[in-house]
Amino acid sequence: MSHVFASRNCGGACRITPCRIKTLNEPDTAKGEARIVDEEEERAQEERSVSLEELSQDIEVLCASKAEEFRMIGYEHVVGEEIWSCVSSKYAKSGQPPLYQLVNDILSLKPTAFMNFMTLSAYRGTHF
Repeated sequence: MSHVFASRNCGGACRITPCRIKTLNEPDTAKGEARIVDEEEERAQEERSVSLEELSQDIEVLCASKAEEFRMIGYEHVVGEEIWSCVSSKYAKSGQPPLYQLVNDILSLKPTAFMNFMTLSAYRGTHF
């Protein structure tokens, strides 16, 4: 694993830690104190900000993968939209959960829970 080290002369304003370079900016005029900028964290924050379209596409891929898994074990007519309907029905009252919980709920969906959802949907007459 390589480490990042400063190659410029910063006049002693840099603190070097393994895999990180922290620099002190000019004093913040609103608070009158120096602010630490962590360049690596800023880059990670930019990478984490995913557009809604990308998130939707990723969820569609996960649901299609789960539907394919169900088809492999004998549930031949399952599609990704039905998987998403089943998983998202849990969030009707509580709202949209974090991404890691969505992924976990999709990938850990069991065929019995899915079939229970489909049966209840058929009894209610809701379109699935």
